[in-house]
Amino acid sequence: GLNSPFGIGVANGSDAIFIALKALGISLGDGVISPPFTFFATAGSIVRAGATPIFVDIDSQTYNLGPVKLQEFIDANCNFNSKINQLIDRQTGKPIKAIIPVHLYGQICKMDEIMEIAQKYNLKVVEDCAQSIGSEYKGKKSGSFGDLGTLSFFPTKNLATYGDGGMIITSSEEYAEYCKIFRSHGSKPKYYHRFVGINSRLDELHAAILNVKFKYLDKWLEDRFQVAWRYQKLFEQYNLLDKIKLPLNDIHNLKNHKEHTFHQYVIFIEDRGSLQEYLKENGIGTNIYYPLCLHLQECFKHLGYKEGDFPIAEEA
Repeated sequence: GLNSPFGIGVANGSDAIFIALKALGISLGDGVISPPFTFFATAGSIVRAGATPIFVDIDSQTYNLGPVKLQEFIDANCNFNSKINQLIDRQTGKPIKAIIPVHLYGQICKMDEIMEIAQKYNLKVVEDCAQSIGSEYKGKKSGSFGDLGTLSFFPTKNLATYGDGGMIITSSEEYAEYCKIFRSHGSKPKYYHRFVGINSRLDELHAAILNVKFKYLDKWLEDRFQVAWRYQKLFEQYNLLDKIKLPLNDIHNLKNHKEHTFHQYVIFIEDRGSLQEYLKENGIGTNIYYPLCLHLQECFKHLGYKEGDFPIAEEA
């Protein structure tokens, strides 16, 4: 299971993030903290909700949003207004209301420490679990730490349908009910609309496919872990660890295969272009996740970020 009592199927993972933010009341003028190193949908969904993405640099070991950088950002850029119980961006004067930790590549962020920070500053938390379904951190499932978690069932994901799909998971009955109504044009009962929602339902065919495949997920994750182990042993055997950085340096210390589910097996190497070309010549496909950080994307120029603002993300 997913350790969450409520799961609301939606059309895709992007809609899942957007709807989760709306369930939290995120709207125009609000700030939402996100890493600049992730798939575009994370920040794009923040903008769709009417809010502003506020980027915080990532951890150099995991490439995830980490508690140290998060606290450093808050200390350097924010004030906490105890009268309204709200974190305020010192530069803009606008409220920061939520965090979206992205569990990149199948490894969960340090959620216990992130949740402590969130509770301290009255920040809501939406976990982006598009790449981490089935992953665990300190015995808890991906998506069960924050207020809501979001999943993607796009065909490249570890659990995928044959088209597209997504899900919002939560332990809050109130949030679950809102998401159910929002995904169906804000209507309940049918043809009576409480607010303007969107059309974002997970259709029955895709749901049926997922229902069949879900029972195999744990076995598939175990298989992925064994492949990662094989890569690790080969890199060690050929003395390559001084030339590349592996996705998990302490794979030997993992208690089980659920601590990293290897949605992608990502290595860090200085001359990646030459390696890509060599692998291509030998019939091995590769990709770069991700070639340009979100804060440097053309559509976010108006936010005022520049090259060098987030050195770890940019180096990755």
